[in-house]
Amino acid sequence: MTDNTDRFAAVRHRFAGAQRGPYCDVAARGLMSDASRTAMEQYLDQATQGTINKAALFAAAEKARGLYASLIGTDAENIAYTRNVTDGIATFAASLDWRPGDSVILCEELEHPANIYPWYGIGRKFGITVRNIRQDRGAVPVQRIVDTIDASCRVVAVSAVSFAPGFRLALAELAAECHRRGVLLVVDAAQSIGVVATDVNALDTDVLAASTQKGLMALYGLGFLYVRPELSATMQPVYLSRFGVAQDGHEASLGDPANARYAAGAQRFDVGNFNFPAAITVAPAIELLLTLGPRAVEDHVFGVARHFADRMLDIGLPVYGGRPGAQSSHIVTVGHSLGYDHDAAGDLEMSKLYQHLVANGVRLSIRRDLLRFSFHIYNNRDDVDEVVRLSEQWLHQRSPRQRAPTGA
Repeated sequence: MTDNTDRFAAVRHRFAGAQRGPYCDVAARGLMSDASRTAMEQYLDQATQGTINKAALFAAAEKARGLYASLIGTDAENIAYTRNVTDGIATFAASLDWRPGDSVILCEELEHPANIYPWYGIGRKFGITVRNIRQDRGAVPVQRIVDTIDASCRVVAVSAVSFAPGFRLALAELAAECHRRGVLLVVDAAQSIGVVATDVNALDTDVLAASTQKGLMALYGLGFLYVRPELSATMQPVYLSRFGVAQDGHEASLGDPANARYAAGAQRFDVGNFNFPAAITVAPAIELLLTLGPRAVEDHVFGVARHFADRMLDIGLPVYGGRPGAQSSHIVTVGHSLGYDHDAAGDLEMSKLYQHLVANGVRLSIRRDLLRFSFHIYNNRDDVDEVVRLSEQWLHQRSPRQRAPTGA
C-alpha cells in the first residue's frame, strides 16, 4: 500500500456510514465524519445548558470562513456566507448593475435549478434575457458557449461538474474566453467543491457558489459565495446588514448607517447572524480535506470513480459517456440516455437495477433517467467490488432475452 492509500484507509474509519455498505451518493449529500459530529454535539450541549458564548460562535464562523478560503486559494474577505447555492447565485445576480439589453447564457438541460431560476428571477425584475443553449451528449462544448456570446451577454452561468451526468467543464479555458469578451463567469460548484481541487485564481473565475452538504460533508442550510475582489469592490449588495459594513464594535452597535462603508470584498454580502451550527460542523471537514491535500483528494476519489466505470463497462452495463476521459469526475452515471426525470428512470431495466442495489444496501441516486454513483474520500475499491458484484448478480438473474440489450 502507498502512503496515500494508508491515509485514505484510515480516513474511511472516521465515517460511520461508510461501514454500513457502499455509500455512493455524495452528489446528493455527503457523509459526516466523527469529528464533525463531535463538534455538533458540543454545540448542542452548550445550547441545552445555556453556556453558549456568542463571541466564540463568531470566532468559529470566521475560522470556517478562513478554512474554506484556504481550500479554494483565496483570502477570507473574498468569501460571504449564504444559505445555499441558490442563495449565493441569487445574491450575486441581484447585486449586479444590470444594463438594458443584457443577457445570460446557460444550459437548462444540464444545470441544476439552483443555477437557472435565479437568472429568470432577475430577468423578470430587470428585463434581462436568459439564453438557453443545448447540450451535446451530456456536455456543452466550450466553443459552443463562446460562439453564443455576443454584445448583449453579461454572464455565462455554468456548473464545474454537472449533477447529471457528472461531467467536468474546462473552466479555465472558458474563463479565458469569457474575459477576452468582457463577460463574467458564474460557477455553481455544488458538485465539485470538496472533491475537485479548486483554485479560483488559477481558474480565474468571477463567482463561485457552493454549499456544505455534499463534498464538504456537513449540514444543509449553509453556503459560501466567492466573488473576485476586483468585481465585488464595484458592487452594491441587494441587502445590507450590520455584518456587511466596515465597522468595529459590538454586532448590535449602530454606528453611522447613512455613511457606512461596505465591508471589504464579498463579506459585504453577509446578512445577519450566520448558521453557526453548520459553520461549526463544516470546519473539521474542511480541515480534513486540507490535511489530506486537495490534489490528493481529487486523485484518490477520481481513481475510485474511474475504476468503477471501467468495471461496470466490463460487465456489460452502459456507463454514460463510455470509458473515463478528460471530462470524467467523481460522478459516474449508468444508463443509455440523458433524460428529464429528476428522481426516476424511464428505462425499466435501469429502474430494476436501482431497486436491486438499494435493496442490498447500496446508496445512490437517479438523476435525469440515469443511475448516479458518486464517490468521496471514504470510498475505496471494496465499495466498487460490492456494487459490481451486486450488479453482476442482477444481470445473471435476468432472462437471456433481457440480457442482450443492456450493454449495447
